[in-house]
Amino acid sequence: MSVLHLCDDEPALVRPETSVADAIHVMLSKRVGAVGVVDANSVVAGIFTERDVLRKVALSDRDPASIQVREVMSTPVVLATPSTTPGEALAVMVDRHFRHLPVVDDAGRLLGMLSIRNLLEAQVDELTQQLDSLEHYVTNDAMGGD
Repeated sequence: MSVLHLCDDEPALVRPETSVADAIHVMLSKRVGAVGVVDANSVVAGIFTERDVLRKVALSDRDPASIQVREVMSTPVVLATPSTTPGEALAVMVDRHFRHLPVVDDAGRLLGMLSIRNLLEAQVDELTQQLDSLEHYVTNDAMGGD
């Protein structure tokens, strides 16, 4: 299964010149913890996360409306592709302490934003299906399922 299928339908994104205040509004309106920062060709230039807000903006004494995202975004960005497996993505996210991983095509264009929540929900669904299957197998009364 491709990690792209686990991403939200439309990735939240902003341009590098977007103000931090506007980027935060995008994050709030889409109910996400990160936005992809893309150039005019939709190529990923960075990622702007809640952690960036806390670490680089919150106590800076600067007005978020006057700060461009390019000044505080995280870069370089670790990226996933549609061929990245959920297990590979989870390993990278746990190892690097990321909660979001942009999924890009061969040209680096943003296709989706994978969150650790997406991965964990998929894992819970898979484990629930396995449990249901095992319960069904164990509760069959006789051989052949009759």
